[in-house]
Amino acid sequence: MKHFPPGSSAPLALTDQTRPEHASRHDGWTPSRQVTFLRALASSHSVSQAARMVGMSRQSAYALRARLKGEPFDLAWHAALRCKLDELAEAALERALNGVEVPHFHQGELIHTSRRFDERLTIVLRAMRDRLGPVRRRPPHRAAAFGPEDFGPLLERVEHGPETWDEEVRQEYEQLYEEYAEEEELTGPDGDDPA
Repeated sequence: MKHFPPGSSAPLALTDQTRPEHASRHDGWTPSRQVTFLRALASSHSVSQAARMVGMSRQSAYALRARLKGEPFDLAWHAALRCKLDELAEAALERALNGVEVPHFHQGELIHTSRRFDERLTIVLRAMRDRLGPVRRRPPHRAAAFGPEDFGPLLERVEHGPETWDEEVRQEYEQLYEEYAEEEELTGPDGDDPA
């Protein structure tokens, strides 16, 4: 028989740390569907297109993101939008810093080239950097371990981990509690071998 500290009850039965693939959700957003959506979002940068690819609506995707604000799905969404944006930003930065070569023709012949710089591009790049910077949260939160560049690990977490950070913490505490209870059963309540 397991012994539990006074004033506590037996922990909930711990299941495997992964969420079952066939898990039925009332909104239809299974872990597999979420991962497929996020991959499509990373490649297309279109919420509507990614939602259509998984047979869901754009509105339901935004509703799921709002409900899971700060959770792995939300962070993976943010990271998905950053995936190819960095390449675009590098190309734009190159043009902002070095300008664009502009050819000048006279009567169909190239007579010389000049460089044109676009200050609007510089302003847009600065605004993008500020807006798409890392999601800010308190350091002790588990989400702090993931940044926008961690799209792959976030996808893995969405697909196989608990849906929320709190659920992950709860599972860890239950696991520790179960280990404590098993150890106490083996050694007895006073730490002595019961035999």
